[in-house]
Amino acid sequence: MDIDDLPSGHTNASSTVITPGETVTDDPQWMRGHGTFAPTDSTLICSTLAGTLQKTNKLLSIVPLRARYTPEIGDLVIGRIVEVQSRKWKVDVAAPLLAHLPLSSINLPGGIQRKRTSVDELNIRSYFSEGELIVAEVQSLFQSGAASLHTRSLKYGKLRNGYFLAVSGVGGGSGVVRARRQIFSIQTARGGEVDVILGVNGYIWLAKHVDEKREEVGLNRLEETASSAMYSSQNDEIGVETRQEIARIAGCVRALIEGAVKVEEETVRRAYDAAVELDDFEGGLEIPAQQRGRNIVQVVLNSG
Repeated sequence: MDIDDLPSGHTNASSTVITPGETVTDDPQWMRGHGTFAPTDSTLICSTLAGTLQKTNKLLSIVPLRARYTPEIGDLVIGRIVEVQSRKWKVDVAAPLLAHLPLSSINLPGGIQRKRTSVDELNIRSYFSEGELIVAEVQSLFQSGAASLHTRSLKYGKLRNGYFLAVSGVGGGSGVVRARRQIFSIQTARGGEVDVILGVNGYIWLAKHVDEKREEVGLNRLEETASSAMYSSQNDEIGVETRQEIARIAGCVRALIEGAVKVEEETVRRAYDAAVELDDFEGGLEIPAQQRGRNIVQVVLNSG
């Protein structure tokens, strides 16, 4: 391939798959990045894994076709609580190592900024327990590469009233786009608003939109207002039409994954609009699910 013609940037990659050991270039002007190696006393740059070539200025990297999620500070992630310890939770975020959510990194009921006590440690399971899903942000990284999370925001916390699905694969295939808006709502055709949370780690949450009546609060009352229903595990009543629309959006996300289209707000919205239009156009015709998915992806790609 002609490397000079390849667009530069983290989101741009070639469509050509490079295999392990394959020579990428022998031009000394290029620097080697992740996924590459240089033989001793040689200007060659070779690949160490199967993936696609990505150029960032003069730096060449190989993006793997499939890989585990690598946490970065500031990432919005969805995780599942797998272990409760005395002062922290361990969370599965699809990374090689379990993430840590310290007790000091959540908002406690009562709205008081204070040091965590032994009573808080005894009540730790009342906030999050094993098997529950949460949305959080990566606050820092340990030397081992494990992530430290926090939920100190009105938009983070326990997930309820929805449906969970995972995006498999990163790099040249499907995946959630980083550095885009990842929490948004879709006004559906019949079921009202549906909230969509796209975790950078490939976990996605679709839920019924709940209007929480909040007055404007200052910093001192932030935790008290946010904690009224934050730690409740009781789901609200969800109508049949809302469930159908959640299932329709989930089907659109799966169609994007199968079509190797990056999952982001714009593609999800276009896929949902295409699904609604196809339903109106097809009427009561029985069309195989795979064919419907291809039609939706084709509309998304054409409209982009």
